[in-house]
Amino acid sequence: MQLYVKALHNENNGNFEEALTTYESALNEVKKIRFHNRLKHKIIEKIKLLHTLIEHKNSFRFIR
Repeated sequence: MQLYVKALHNENNGNFEEALTTYESALNEVKKIRFHNRLKHKIIEKIKLLHTLIEHKNSFRFIR
């Protein structure tokens, strides 16, 4: 849970790459605990969203 909160804080501060890494670590930890399916799905959705944001951010830089 602490990794999820840390990743959420990084995401809110605009540190998307760091947040992505922390979410992936949180996902690995949540997979060890079988009772947190809702949290697992939230983290997976956040990871998908961050991949999209990072790709968009990188393509925007490339266009400029």
